[in-house]
Amino acid sequence: MDKHLAIVETLTIGFALAGLFAYLMQRLKLPSILGYMIAGYVIGPYSPGFVADLAIAEQLAEIGVILMLFGVGLHFKLEDLIRVKNIATTGAIGQTLVATIIATGIVYSTGQTIQTGLIIGFSIGVASTVVLVRLLTKHNLLATMQGHIAVGWLIVEDIFTIIILILLPIVGVFSTGNGHSFMGVLGPAVFALAKFLFL
Repeated sequence: MDKHLAIVETLTIGFALAGLFAYLMQRLKLPSILGYMIAGYVIGPYSPGFVADLAIAEQLAEIGVILMLFGVGLHFKLEDLIRVKNIATTGAIGQTLVATIIATGIVYSTGQTIQTGLIIGFSIGVASTVVLVRLLTKHNLLATMQGHIAVGWLIVEDIFTIIILILLPIVGVFSTGNGHSFMGVLGPAVFALAKFLFL
């Protein structure tokens, strides 16, 4: 019974706060997604007061991310990406690499390892497709040429991100200097990358 009560509390308070903070953000002319993030913080373990059932909250968050990405897929047209492929591909890769290199250099200069710098740098180097698509839709810019370029740019960044995530375990094992583990991770990572590129 306690488990059911925790589920009901998490869903009720979570949805209520998400709706409240999203409304406040809209009144302040800010993206509603910021309100959702604040609601997550409020019911999380790092803020005072009510703490949600983390297992349920994390499942709910994953469903939310799936639905947001589903929304991006609804607006995605392969023809639009092909039409702007030159500027989107070169721009996205160039911008990501430049931002990653600069951020990596800054992080490394603070005394962190180069691996830490690369991960933080790459995280800074990519943008949120979900947030931008929502903003473009809100301002009726998604169907414009600039909207097509922006979405194409971000989709190239998403593809780039997937490749990095596949190869990330190699960086982690390589930093430990364990050759046996490195070879054990390299094979599955290369195989996963090959499957992704094939698809």
